[in-house]
Amino acid sequence: MSGNRVERSKMNVTAENKLKNIIIVGDRLLIKPKKFSDKTNTGLFLPPGVQEKEKIQSGYVIKAGPGYPLPPPADDDELWRKSEEKIKYIPLQAREGDLAIFLQNNAYEIIYEGEKYYIVPQASILMLEREEDLL
Repeated sequence: MSGNRVERSKMNVTAENKLKNIIIVGDRLLIKPKKFSDKTNTGLFLPPGVQEKEKIQSGYVIKAGPGYPLPPPADDDELWRKSEEKIKYIPLQAREGDLAIFLQNNAYEIIYEGEKYYIVPQASILMLEREEDLL
């Protein structure tokens, strides 16, 4: 166990690789919150944290889980056949790079490598905006 800690501490964490080893589980998404303006449309300055308390937030999907797992098919009549343990998933609608509008009360806020992210279940996503030319 201590060997893993030594190897991990020797790695150089850069902006490109800091999220490479993160695996998102199930129907969840890793979302980086969108930066908000500190002024309203009319030019009034907002105090810090006002927009972070809104019930609906937006951000960019950084990583997506594999989706909803499907139960294995019932092949009870062929007990002699070697069973494969490969799990199949129904993929999520959200993809990496999408702008997601989501309910904040169902999201979990985390700080990873000094940056704020949300882990959000697919069911809390209200709307996605996708740039088709980026795909």
